[in-house]
Amino acid sequence: MTKLKRNRGNIPVIFVSGENLPEAWEKAMLAVWNHGVDILTEYEYLDSPPMSKDATVMVEVSNPFNEPRIHKNFPGGPEDLERYRQEVVNGIHDHWIAPEEGKWEYTYHDRLCNYEGIDQIEYIINKLIDAYYSRRAQAITWMPSVDTQAYDSPCWQRLWCRLLPDEDGALVLNMNTHWRSRDLYGAWFMNAYAITDLQRVIGERISDGLKKEIKIGRYMDVSDSLHIYGKDFERVLPEIEKMQNSSYRERAWESTHPAFAAIIEETREKLRRDPDFMLANH
Repeated sequence: MTKLKRNRGNIPVIFVSGENLPEAWEKAMLAVWNHGVDILTEYEYLDSPPMSKDATVMVEVSNPFNEPRIHKNFPGGPEDLERYRQEVVNGIHDHWIAPEEGKWEYTYHDRLCNYEGIDQIEYIINKLIDAYYSRRAQAITWMPSVDTQAYDSPCWQRLWCRLLPDEDGALVLNMNTHWRSRDLYGAWFMNAYAITDLQRVIGERISDGLKKEIKIGRYMDVSDSLHIYGKDFERVLPEIEKMQNSSYRERAWESTHPAFAAIIEETREKLRRDPDFMLANH
């Protein structure tokens, strides 16, 4: 029996940095696979597949819109990316929140834009227009009155933004997100893809308000528990071997790639006609 990695009872703290989303995801995957501790989750038990690998991880994406922006091998495809992006940025599935009917308990868009009737994204934009250097431009998702009893409570906890002038005096939008829990293999890439698009939208709205260009700066992703589930190890191991032995660029697409762009446009058209067409697979 393989000895479990316990690290003297201390959860490892890991920092990785990538130039773009695919590189950052691969570095995080390798770091947690090689240095994470073995620990149970509330979905896995001693008689189930191997325990999860887990760590507290900070992932910096230096230039989130630098190409290549798309990883070919995350669990999903272009349709999933576009659907999820529109969920987070546009709230196309907020109407699916109805736990009393067995539907969703929340969406991130609803928590960010309708938290007890408050549009926190609008607050962030206005706050940074009024004072670009403010440390108060944040939004939260956790609702103790609901989430302490929920089966599926939000993983994403907080969003924080701040502007900083660069050497030429242009304002650069930095964004941090904080997560209590995160499926590194199954969810991280789609999360980061959608959230950095929200970063872009916030930057454009601030630019409109200030009547000046806002550049998109680094994205920092902080997870208290970033994990790879034991049930996914058989699928993950071949990917880990590729990541260890070759450049991430062999598994990445530019977002302008004709095949990718065509699928994205087709998905947008389908979502315009029927926002729920992919819900059965969500």
